[in-house]
Amino acid sequence: MVLTDDNFATIEAAVEEGRGVFDNLIKFITWILPTNAGQGLVIIAAVMAAQPLPVLPVQALWINMTTAVLLGLTLAFEPRERDIMSRPPRLSAAPILNGELIKRILLVGLLLLVGSFGLFEWALYSGRSEQEARTIAVNVFAVGQSFYLLNCRSLRYSMFRLGLFSNPWIWAGIGAMMAVQLLFTYTPLMNKLFHTAPIGWIDWGLIVAVGLAIYLVIEGEKAWRRRGASSTVTH
Repeated sequence: MVLTDDNFATIEAAVEEGRGVFDNLIKFITWILPTNAGQGLVIIAAVMAAQPLPVLPVQALWINMTTAVLLGLTLAFEPRERDIMSRPPRLSAAPILNGELIKRILLVGLLLLVGSFGLFEWALYSGRSEQEARTIAVNVFAVGQSFYLLNCRSLRYSMFRLGLFSNPWIWAGIGAMMAVQLLFTYTPLMNKLFHTAPIGWIDWGLIVAVGLAIYLVIEGEKAWRRRGASSTVTH
């Protein structure tokens, strides 16, 4: 640290800024890794079950490209949490991802696996084409990550405690993500390039239900961890 004046408030502001940047970096990592985990698990599950791939490589590329830009980058604009300066200092040797965050990543990856692979198999069983089934599976990832993005605005608290619109970029990113997914699903050019097909309102209802389930499960997990932490402090 280079001191340009002898005002303690300057040091405090620098520490607060650094903690905020690091906090948002951890949020981004915790958000983006489940996508790769979920996609890998979906492919492994399909191979083990001797089923067609729910997500093709070109579709996986689309998911990674669009979500990272339209959704993930919005976390960089997340305001600092109010208790950021009351937290104990982080040990320099501590890993970026601790055990709790790794469990969170695995949990979300499993939820994406169940949602995407389950709806893919349901669509095929219902007599839908592979293109339609894959379109549903891809949209599960897009919508699921959008809901999970709301979870990742804070790794401890609900977005309602932070302020629903304290980061308007989050909502702009989700809106843009949904717009490009509609193009991905319904425009003939995108259908040809990415081997997709139009899907119905019932399909969208099931996709949104998966995304909402992910959001509720993770909020429940955060509440459970908060209760565990408060009971530890009490004792």
